[in-house]
Amino acid sequence: DILGRDPVKPNMDLLQKNIKRKNILVTGAGGSIGKELCKQIIHLNPKKLILYENNEFALYKANMELKDLIPYVEIVPLLSSILDPVKFKNTLQHYHIHTIYHAAAYKHVPMVEINPCDGVWNNIIGTYTLSSTALKYKVDNFILISTDKAVRPTNVMGATKRFCELILQGLNAKNIDSTKFSMVRFGNVLDSAGSVLPLFRKQIKEGGPVTVTHPEVIRYFMSIPEAVQLVIQSGSMSSGGDVFLLDMGEPVNILSMAKKMIHLSGLTPIDEDNQNGDIKITITGLRPGEKLYEELLIGETSNETKHPRIMQANEEKLDWSIILNGIEEFNEACKNQDNGKIKILLDKYIDGYSMN
Repeated sequence: DILGRDPVKPNMDLLQKNIKRKNILVTGAGGSIGKELCKQIIHLNPKKLILYENNEFALYKANMELKDLIPYVEIVPLLSSILDPVKFKNTLQHYHIHTIYHAAAYKHVPMVEINPCDGVWNNIIGTYTLSSTALKYKVDNFILISTDKAVRPTNVMGATKRFCELILQGLNAKNIDSTKFSMVRFGNVLDSAGSVLPLFRKQIKEGGPVTVTHPEVIRYFMSIPEAVQLVIQSGSMSSGGDVFLLDMGEPVNILSMAKKMIHLSGLTPIDEDNQNGDIKITITGLRPGEKLYEELLIGETSNETKHPRIMQANEEKLDWSIILNGIEEFNEACKNQDNGKIKILLDKYIDGYSMN
């Protein structure tokens, strides 16, 4: 009802290619995207599924939900940070991992904007730690969950995710016959942690007001299962270094979404046409680093793929020596908790980013 369209039917061959009878590792396995990835992967007959998560309770919940779904699939819950190279190396060696889905990240725009060093440390240094180790231990496929906020980013979170993409593009260009690195960009997913849907639902339940940042804000949305199906299928089409874009359909106006959710709850919004409605809508103003609209493409063109809802972008890359230099500089700034330096470095390395 909210999206105004039907979900896309998946291609089973693409779903199974990187998963069937293989050992799969999902980082951020306790998060909304990571857990849905695990739920879909387990039904595609993997040999082993490794849940990699640094939040103990989230890992416990994910393990409890998954362990009885398909009894013959071995599930291994590992409590660890993506910043621990020794644990990650040991995991790849011990479980002979074939495919990695890297969903772990700090993704909440205002939180990362307030904590730039932590966002860079987790997202950039964490992704470099994982991807370089995956290459060393000959993992077949490494798929990064990226975001539309990586395109001409106005916020630290989006800029960190764009640098993560550059790392994978650089690794692939340098090692063309080894691990296939790819990344999948998409917009917002309904009901994910930190998304507007659960917030609106809570605000409506409490009698309002429902808070919208700007009357003209639009966002692209997918359901979590639909986005994850397309992520899995994208990774299966990778020839290495690919940036995939998910066709998110038509953008949704957030104010209209708020009104629709109020109506779907059996209530009416208070507005100019109805002063006697049930729920007030308050405009709060754009948050730091927030855009009125998001984009999926940096360059001018994208190519079709064998899936009608997945496109492939042609994006600028950075030389590997520049990327390594950036990682060293980010590392040093993070260790010194120098937030100002972090923003200067993001401005230096990320085309389109400008410091606020």
